[in-house]
Amino acid sequence: MYWWGPLVLVLTFVLTEFSAWFNHKYIMHGFLWRFHKDHHQPEPGPFEKNDIFFLLYAIPSWLLIMLGIMYQGYFFVWVGFGIAAYGLAYFLFHDVYIHRRFKFMDKLDGPYLMAIRKAHKVHHKERGKEHGSCFGMLIVPMKYYKESRKAYQLKTKK
Repeated sequence: MYWWGPLVLVLTFVLTEFSAWFNHKYIMHGFLWRFHKDHHQPEPGPFEKNDIFFLLYAIPSWLLIMLGIMYQGYFFVWVGFGIAAYGLAYFLFHDVYIHRRFKFMDKLDGPYLMAIRKAHKVHHKERGKEHGSCFGMLIVPMKYYKESRKAYQLKTKK
């Protein structure tokens, strides 16, 4: 078996966070704002036009896995699974934990998780396309982590 496969998966997962940051800042808040706008300015209904962006990752992930298996290019299979793992993390952290679109993770707590939510709130504070900040999902500015750690320590001392 290929010992390097899980390493490729983890490296792809990490690199996908940076790709997501770039796509969020320059594509979603750029020329495809019309699809992302309803995420910042909510409209009624369970789905958003913004949900279409999962295709930016789902299609390449699927193609890499499928073609990698078909042509025995197992490196590409692991890359595809790394992108898929990021997609799962995105769904769990962004849609479920941060935006509470589903309620099964609403009791999670901790300084890192609080920092993720804080950075995302700061991102959503700006309702327009320009002047945004905190475009990543899992890597948050250290200042939010430090604030959250202090708040969590105060909260748990009670």
